[in-house]
Amino acid sequence: MEILVCVKRVPDTAENEITIKGDGTDIQRDDLVYSVNEWDNYATEEAIQIRDNVGGTVTVVTVGDSESEEILRRQMAMGADNGILLADGAFDGSDARGIASILAAAVKKGKYDLILTGAQADDGAGAVGGMLAAMLDLPYASLVNKVEVAGNKLKVGREIEGGNQEMNEIDLPCVLSIQTGINEPRYVGIRGIRKVASVEIPTHNAGALGVSGVGKAGAQVKRVDYFTPPAGKGAEILEGSMEEKIDKLIELLKAKGGLK
Repeated sequence: MEILVCVKRVPDTAENEITIKGDGTDIQRDDLVYSVNEWDNYATEEAIQIRDNVGGTVTVVTVGDSESEEILRRQMAMGADNGILLADGAFDGSDARGIASILAAAVKKGKYDLILTGAQADDGAGAVGGMLAAMLDLPYASLVNKVEVAGNKLKVGREIEGGNQEMNEIDLPCVLSIQTGINEPRYVGIRGIRKVASVEIPTHNAGALGVSGVGKAGAQVKRVDYFTPPAGKGAEILEGSMEEKIDKLIELLKAKGGLK
């Protein structure tokens, strides 16, 4: 099975204190530590496990700049077979639709049975996977937390409202957005990183992909402001015995309209 995993280089929130520029146009990016998007890490692990079970190859692809090559090498050190970098100044400022358009062009240059994305990336919209599937006219499932290969179909489990699980059957080729918790991504050691350090990673620009109308000029969704939400009031701690706490909670719920 030929699998393509779409990954992204994002600020590592565990290693950075994120602050906003004074003019509200962006976050402060100087000296930030970057890593692979958490959801994408689970998608890569799932692709590797599928390949190990049924055969084939895993290719990781990212839209970014030359510095994004580091996350491709990390995913290759993790076990992916190939990496593809989609880099061009014309891509800067692309919205979700623009990113999906660039990725769709890359998909069309290959022949893939399965395309995986993370459930969402650093902007939290979770839109790229669905847009990519629509552009490729392929079946799509989001928030996938279970994948089983069944011939030319997949059985996929989805996380839905109320903590419930939904099982579906989906034809290949298809696009899946992977939820965290579907697996346990493997540790990437220094030996693996050194092994792929000199592997050539092809780079495709806008001309090679045949894409236009992307980037800041083509974006139909634009960020107009970054701001820190005002701090709310602190939590109210209920004191007393268990019975007294229950009585107070009931009164609070009634006062707030939660109970009648």
